[in-house]
Amino acid sequence: MDFILTEEQEMFKKIVRKFMEKECPREYVRQHDEQEKFPTDLFQKMARMGWMGLPFPEKYGGAGGGVMELTLLLEELARAMRAAASAYFVTVIFGGESILHFGREDQKGSFLPRISRGEVQFALALTEPNSGSDAASLRTSAVLQGDEYLINGSKIFISGAMEADWLIVVARTDKAAPKHEGITIFLVKGKSPGVEIKKLRKLGVRAVGFNEIFLENVRVPRENILGTVNKGWQHIQTTLEMERIGIAAEALGNAQLILEDALQYAKERAQFGRPISKFQMIQQMLADMHTEVDAARLLTYRAAWMKAQGIGCSKESSMAKLFASEVCMRCALHGMEILGGYGYTMEYDMQRYFRDAQANKIGGGTSEIQRLIIAREMGV
Repeated sequence: MDFILTEEQEMFKKIVRKFMEKECPREYVRQHDEQEKFPTDLFQKMARMGWMGLPFPEKYGGAGGGVMELTLLLEELARAMRAAASAYFVTVIFGGESILHFGREDQKGSFLPRISRGEVQFALALTEPNSGSDAASLRTSAVLQGDEYLINGSKIFISGAMEADWLIVVARTDKAAPKHEGITIFLVKGKSPGVEIKKLRKLGVRAVGFNEIFLENVRVPRENILGTVNKGWQHIQTTLEMERIGIAAEALGNAQLILEDALQYAKERAQFGRPISKFQMIQQMLADMHTEVDAARLLTYRAAWMKAQGIGCSKESSMAKLFASEVCMRCALHGMEILGGYGYTMEYDMQRYFRDAQANKIGGGTSEIQRLIIAREMGV
């Protein structure tokens, strides 16, 4: 059993960290969080590094990287800026990987090189006001009329929709089919007639917008179907499995930064004539944080390795996502306690870590849903 990254993977991780420390300093992150500003310029720089096409084959302008490299990238992006990792994910995974796995050759040739160059952005429009955790009960409909589909419905809590050039819209094409059948995925232009996108204010990861989408008689050509008609739910499951690994990696990177900040503060902050890091209660919190972050890393890397080997990892990806997201929140709570009053002020980053951490527990399926998936895979 080998827990060591390859020399190339270690080097890649260091390159991403160095890049983010230079191009995404703390003031950049604070500014984009406060202004709720999408990190477009950072995207362009990542594209020039070849990372926007990291998981795509070279013939589509990609780097031919694997799941492990993608996991390492998301971890390091989130260590510097949680929102940057989220922004990357919605375009490269929800958009690009979906097209790579289910798209026709002409769709791959059209979209993947542009994603790799940072020229186009995507958002996944799945969740609806009445179908959150029960995503398959979606009501948005797509009715075939000649060579076009007429789409009607609404979506909510869609990350990055306002900035997206294209929406991956999941709609019901056969109302008579069972809940998990009769669902189809469509590529819809973000500025199509009949598409209205509204911004929702949210607590954390504020540099990537949270949006509500209204679709009223939106006409979509038949050739914009992604994958097979009425098999969209089966297609989306592959994307959601990678989403759980990705969010685990993002939570891991976020938790690592929280630990580093809390440790540095504890060493510098003096009370009663000595650094607070010398007090056993502080040491206990830091030790727990360090242990749990390491355990989350092992779970996340294992799930990524299994995915890369083509081994089914529904249970393992849910375990990684569940544990890493809850570790991140516990680390944020400990960080707030270690910083005391300073952690509660907007001038310190710890409050943002706390706000961002909750998103990890919700996106990609709540902690409760992950536990249900794990239990199901256990046969109970």
